[in-house]
Amino acid sequence: MSGRRNFFEPFKVAMNGIIFTFKTQRHMRFHLYVVLVVVLLGIFANLPLREMVVLLFTISLVVVAEMFNSAIEAVVDLASPNYSPMAKFAKDISAGAVLITTIIALVVGALLMLGDSRWETIKVALASEAPAIGSAARIFIGAFVCLIAVIIGKGLGKRGQVLQGGLVSGHAALGFFFATAAIMLTTNALAGALAVVLAFIIAQSRYEAKFHSIAELSIGAAVGVIVGLLIFGTLPK
Repeated sequence: MSGRRNFFEPFKVAMNGIIFTFKTQRHMRFHLYVVLVVVLLGIFANLPLREMVVLLFTISLVVVAEMFNSAIEAVVDLASPNYSPMAKFAKDISAGAVLITTIIALVVGALLMLGDSRWETIKVALASEAPAIGSAARIFIGAFVCLIAVIIGKGLGKRGQVLQGGLVSGHAALGFFFATAAIMLTTNALAGALAVVLAFIIAQSRYEAKFHSIAELSIGAAVGVIVGLLIFGTLPK
């Protein structure tokens, strides 16, 4: 009997860990609810078995990442009960891993839900000589590129946080990107000028709040203008 207990003991411990995480971690409960909803949607959409397996595997990575995140947070709190920049750094990294796996799961789920027929339509559109990209899509793509550039810039800098401070001002980047987009999309000079003024006001507010230096705001503005010119000047209309 002792051998049988030893055989089942690891499973019991693992189940206790899953249940404890579900009870104590709000994000874990949310992810499990999402898993249930996605599985039901997959069944409703008549996804083939192979695609359902891929979907379940991808979602399981999110759940596993969330459990590792919870475990790391518990260990960090135990080892460093008082505030420590390194402890915060460890928690931020583990939370970032959860975010990455969540984004991957969303992309995979969206691609699977498109279906083969939709993929054929996309292939035909991509095979055309110059696939058109609408203004809304350009704005979305440009804003996304700006955010990526800001994240990289903040990572290269030695000060500031994700939403405050840093080598590249995210507010200035987005403000001047939208101003550039307005100039490229409209023939009304007054509308374009107002967009530029608003971008300068956004940058000035970050300077007055002492979140960014003039150099950091200038880099952010340059990022926004360059991305805007590339998105609206080079992509096929």
